[in-house]
Amino acid sequence: MVANIVVIGSVNVDLVTPCVRLPRPGETLRGGALQIVAGGKGANQALAAARLGASVALVACVGQDNWVDVALAGLRSQGVDLSHVVSLPGVATGTAMIQVDAEGQNAILLSPGANDALTPAQIDAASALIGSAKLVVCQLETPLDSIERAVAIAHAAGVPVLLNPAPAQQLPAALLSQIDILIPNESEAAAIASLVLEDLEQAAAAAESLRHATGGTVLITLGGRGVMQADKRGCRHFPAPRVEAVDTTGAGDTFIGGFAAALVDGCPIDSAIEWGQRAAAISVQRHGAQAAMPTVAEMNTKEGPK
Repeated sequence: MVANIVVIGSVNVDLVTPCVRLPRPGETLRGGALQIVAGGKGANQALAAARLGASVALVACVGQDNWVDVALAGLRSQGVDLSHVVSLPGVATGTAMIQVDAEGQNAILLSPGANDALTPAQIDAASALIGSAKLVVCQLETPLDSIERAVAIAHAAGVPVLLNPAPAQQLPAALLSQIDILIPNESEAAAIASLVLEDLEQAAAAAESLRHATGGTVLITLGGRGVMQADKRGCRHFPAPRVEAVDTTGAGDTFIGGFAAALVDGCPIDSAIEWGQRAAAISVQRHGAQAAMPTVAEMNTKEGPK
């Protein structure tokens, strides 16, 4: 298999509990029925892109425990190449504990487990796969030195790199300079750019600041306020489709997967943004992360906002 998109990232099992509202510090609330589902930003973005027609490979680590089948089942069903997913003894598969309130907002606590064991050597073992891709997609739920190695291999091979800098952290200038497309959400953009993002004008300023750091394209996802894009043409705001959200878990990953799938299919970047927004708008009207991600058929029906 030749993968158009290679995702370097995390694989988790999500333990999801619905609640009327998110608990305050020190507070215990009674929640709803526990759901145990697949997650992790790497796995989510890989699945979203695969469901939307892209050929995808994942480079990741999992444990040898009872969670592995749950974590990988959806990826297998969508034909994602898992030949570079390493199963490690003595460590747990990554776990995310997620609370979702009545308004669809969430709070997430990560236990990285095997995700922390992704090494530069494993990245080197996947160098041919990375070098033959049309796009490499990374996040920050795995060790930074491994992400730096993957970006360097892709950059040397002339393969564009998309980085979703989540969870947010300060990044080396040398790494940022090799990123072709940076996609933070508003809190991540605020942390990396050291700016406040309370309105669209401030979002545009942050996008422009990050664009100068990367030299590429920046897309700041703003939830219900849409996407702020910055590139050499300047800044442009893409309003979000109007929908009634029931669960925003995985919406950002769905956007990235949809955007990436459209981009490698040859769509102009503006069209790829709108395709990703449509995919995310469908996902937030459903519960869960991977379970909510749409297929191409659903995107082409009246189910999704046009």
